[in-house]
Amino acid sequence: MSDTQTIVRTQIAIDDSSFLLAQGQDIDELQRRIEAACEAGGRFVSFVVLGDRRVTALFTPHSRVIFSMETVRDDPRDTGDAEKPFGGFFDE
Repeated sequence: MSDTQTIVRTQIAIDDSSFLLAQGQDIDELQRRIEAACEAGGRFVSFVVLGDRRVTALFTPHSRVIFSMETVRDDPRDTGDAEKPFGGFFDE
């Protein structure tokens, strides 16, 4: 038996860009917000990605969006708190 903690990591692909979502994102709620944005003819929708950084994307009826999930090793830094990002140019 292993002590390795795992989580389900969700990736969202929007047209030609993809993002790994931070833990704690309500995927069903995000999907509803994207659907509502498309039904409205287009709106910006924000979400938090791995590294606890906020991303805002414009979703229109012509956007192509794919969600995929995989089991990965848990990273305890990934809290979903966009006020405390990690990773990037200045981290050691």
